[in-house]
Amino acid sequence: MTIPAPYLLYLGHSDDEIGLKTSRGLAAFRSEDCVGEWRHDDCPFTLGLPRMDAAAARAAGARTLVLGIANPGGRFPDWMIGDALSAIRAGLNIACGLHQRLRDVPVLVAAAAEAGVTLFDVRDAPETLPVGNGRRRTGNRLLTVGTDCSVGKMYATLCLRDALRARGVVADFRATGQTGILIAGKGVPLDAVVADFIAGAIETLAPARTDQGWDLIEGQGSLFHPAFAGVSTGLLHGAQPTALVICHDPLRPHMRGLPHFPMPGLAECLDANLRVARLTSPDVRAVGVALNTVKLDEAAAQRLCSETEDALGLPCTDPYRFGAEAIVDLLLETSCAASSPFVTTLSR
Repeated sequence: MTIPAPYLLYLGHSDDEIGLKTSRGLAAFRSEDCVGEWRHDDCPFTLGLPRMDAAAARAAGARTLVLGIANPGGRFPDWMIGDALSAIRAGLNIACGLHQRLRDVPVLVAAAAEAGVTLFDVRDAPETLPVGNGRRRTGNRLLTVGTDCSVGKMYATLCLRDALRARGVVADFRATGQTGILIAGKGVPLDAVVADFIAGAIETLAPARTDQGWDLIEGQGSLFHPAFAGVSTGLLHGAQPTALVICHDPLRPHMRGLPHFPMPGLAECLDANLRVARLTSPDVRAVGVALNTVKLDEAAAQRLCSETEDALGLPCTDPYRFGAEAIVDLLLETSCAASSPFVTTLSR
């Protein structure tokens, strides 16, 4: 899916910081393609980009408004549709990854046709996908898993990819959610895949490879979230991972959207993910912990990483804040011990 850049990132009237993860992810990993942010006065958040509306963004060269909000249920609030119409009339394409499709909103379809712009629905799964078969396949695959949804799995996966590439290791990011797909330009939106085909979708997304490189697969949901555990299970089976990295928000008081469900412990969650993964990957191993420490000061964040590392016996870092080198050290060390060396020169 080629969505014309540059982008105007939409925050709208949102009061849910976690729900802005799509706009935030693009600002972090495709900053060169983002000209500004569109937020109203009652939105308390910012991405640190120039603030502008659709008309100003179009004048600044923007070509697409990204409705980068992931709200519960994935449906358009009325105010979002009104702003999308304004953007269309200003000459912007619209991209969105919500479960409700842009193409199913008649007023947007009509306006886009009149303005000669395009509506991009990011959360469209391929029309044909196989059922997973679980056959052992060659290649190195790392999957990020989480104690909850929206704890930093995509950030960790992209940071691990970049850290491997910096060492000359061939590494590819495999996107499984709307934000990752917008960043990578391709992938499979797992939460839009019929349940029977989730494992098969990942087998297709990360097939066998013989170049000794790595597939870095973006995790989704959590085995401990009653709404999303099914997606996580299918992903673990289809990924057939060589290695797991567990991601966690240490300040999360409960499962996202479920105040009656407490967060699981890190050790408990990691053990459960390893047990599920062993159905298709008996030799899977844990190679690190990725903490989201954005709301901690640096000293507290470093201390928590050190304490977690001691408690679990695994390297622990905030990969976006402090780098992923410690996890990559263990990943490469254990991989080289288990098989022949696989480090190759990254093609340029």
